[in-house]
Amino acid sequence: MINGIEPLTIEKAISCLLSAINLYRQELSSTLQSDQAQLVTFSQPVQPTDIAEWLGFQTLYPRLFWMNREQNFAVAGIGIADTIAFEGAGNNEECFSKFGLSVAEKKHDTRYFGGFCFNNSESQDSVWQKFSSFSFVLPLVQLTLENKTVTLSCHLWLESGDNLHAKISEITDILDQVVANADNTAIKLPELLNISYNPNEQSWIERCQKAIQTFETDGMDKIMLARQTVLEFSDSFSPLVFLLNYPYPKNAIYRFYFEPAENQAFFSFSPERLYRREGNMLLTEALAGTCSKKSVNGDDHDASETLLNSEKDIREHNYVKEMIKHELLKICNNIDMDDDLQVLQLHRLAHLYTRCSAWLKPEFEHDNAVLNLLHPTPAVGGVPKASAMEHIIELEPFSRGWYAAPVGWVSRDASEFCVAIRSALVNGRFAYLYSGAGLVKGSDPLSEWEEVEQKIGDILAITRQEA
Repeated sequence: MINGIEPLTIEKAISCLLSAINLYRQELSSTLQSDQAQLVTFSQPVQPTDIAEWLGFQTLYPRLFWMNREQNFAVAGIGIADTIAFEGAGNNEECFSKFGLSVAEKKHDTRYFGGFCFNNSESQDSVWQKFSSFSFVLPLVQLTLENKTVTLSCHLWLESGDNLHAKISEITDILDQVVANADNTAIKLPELLNISYNPNEQSWIERCQKAIQTFETDGMDKIMLARQTVLEFSDSFSPLVFLLNYPYPKNAIYRFYFEPAENQAFFSFSPERLYRREGNMLLTEALAGTCSKKSVNGDDHDASETLLNSEKDIREHNYVKEMIKHELLKICNNIDMDDDLQVLQLHRLAHLYTRCSAWLKPEFEHDNAVLNLLHPTPAVGGVPKASAMEHIIELEPFSRGWYAAPVGWVSRDASEFCVAIRSALVNGRFAYLYSGAGLVKGSDPLSEWEEVEQKIGDILAITRQEA
């Protein structure tokens, strides 16, 4: 329900939402319990505001943030109105199946935000304890930017049998805690004490060499290996400092932030779309092949020329492109894959990418089918997919958690997921930065080490360290 069409200050919008909820309570004065599950949304347009900065004012958890690559849709959310989550064992296929069943029970246009574990068959390190096999949240309160309009909303989720008045009192109590304005300058990083690498450079070279050997012995064509860069700080801190201080706001990237508990968050500044679904229409892309502008000592043009004339990068890209097209044939009609290679330009890096659109067959118009098919792409897994997943567990000295997994939002009618690369996990006073490199025949481990360094450069820049 819309409480007003005139944009208000956030402070006045909170008062309007409280008034509307209390009016709703009066209309239900004779009703004690909900007889069926239902969702009531209260919304109010607000004056233009920085929604990431607003998130920094809030002290209610979880806190989440999402912005698409085009920067015309963003959400900052706090609290939980409803969840779609799973913490059990099982492989990715079973995980996606449970996810699909849960989404099918929700309202058509209700968006839940969250992410998945990269490989649910893998035992997770203790630092990932707060991150489930998958966890998606319908925020209790959210600030939404869509098509240049900002809206403050709250969601009243009622399960069958819920005490209506107790549930309404709960949401009004939380709205009273929402901060309209505050000072975010106190959100700073403490002193950085140490940087270490897992694996270190020598071990990285050895692991890359083992991976390259599989191209001859195990029939592998490509494996993406990752590295964990561990930053140790003098004290625990708010991970939101990374989102608020991202240094290149015009970069064509997704921004994802999920903080289930105070000072424990996973975030990603990813250039890579996994897919966007609108009904039965699917948009996806192949993104693989990387050039560092620092390494070629050049600009966008130089990086493009280097990539478009690199046999190794084009070969790596074609593995991704062909696999995506081959896999989509199983669930799609009318697949339209661009013939021409394009270059996606970022501040430090450039990537080869190819766009693809397709139409899902009627029996596959749901996200679990698409997720199971496309994740992991060869850009973050390998070719063949199943063998690459096994080799990754053997070769990497850490569990990936949500790194390189699908993160984004989902509703019954539509969804959008990016691949959570260029990402980090903050746990207390430690930050774990994740980045990887695609290995194919002819890959040089030392060059790949440098590529991994460049891929976390944006995050490292926030720490004011040399990237």
